[in-house]
Amino acid sequence: MKKLTIYSFYRFLEISNKKQIKKKLDSYFKFKVIRGTILLADEGINASISGDNETLEKTVKFIKRELKIRKLDIKKNNTNFLPFNKMKVRLKKEIVSLGVGNFKSKNFHGKYIHPSGWNDIIFDKNTKVIDVRNMYEINIGKFKNSINPSTNTFRELPKKINNLKLSKKDKIAMYCTGGIRCEKASAFLKMKGYENVVQLKGGIIKYLEYIYKEKETSNW
Repeated sequence: MKKLTIYSFYRFLEISNKKQIKKKLDSYFKFKVIRGTILLADEGINASISGDNETLEKTVKFIKRELKIRKLDIKKNNTNFLPFNKMKVRLKKEIVSLGVGNFKSKNFHGKYIHPSGWNDIIFDKNTKVIDVRNMYEINIGKFKNSINPSTNTFRELPKKINNLKLSKKDKIAMYCTGGIRCEKASAFLKMKGYENVVQLKGGIIKYLEYIYKEKETSNW
């Protein structure tokens, strides 16, 4: 029996021909044993797909070729079954919805902080650490000293940010589950003129992977 894996990835980039790419992907997946969802928008791609490793690797190569990119940061999780019922490729206005109109996230996002440096960030008294997840997620767990903007959905974040009374000069660090929301949120702040914005690369998932692997102290 072939080993099954879930591949999750996203990337902000300009996609001017998303309808044509959807057609090519729909055709590509027609006879493949792959299940999951791919979102395509003018601002990029967001995907979670499952299958055997060989098929997934070939799929990633196909996607890179169609998007004319070399790199995708992929999170991989082993599974004993295909967790998704169908393979769906959807066209969206945004790959993660912030609801503030189109802006080029890839041009604005904050500086990436590797998980190895995140503990130093959250214990820096001069840094405001903001959790951009919703209240349900935050109630399950959070980083020490982090700020909860009290959102029910990601789309509420722009308005809630105003309530935090941040200065454009403040040192701001943002985090989320897998990286995509904090990347867009940090891009939004940068676009608004906030100068010192960083984000946890790969989100909480990559932080916990690093802590477990390196046997360092977790502040989650």
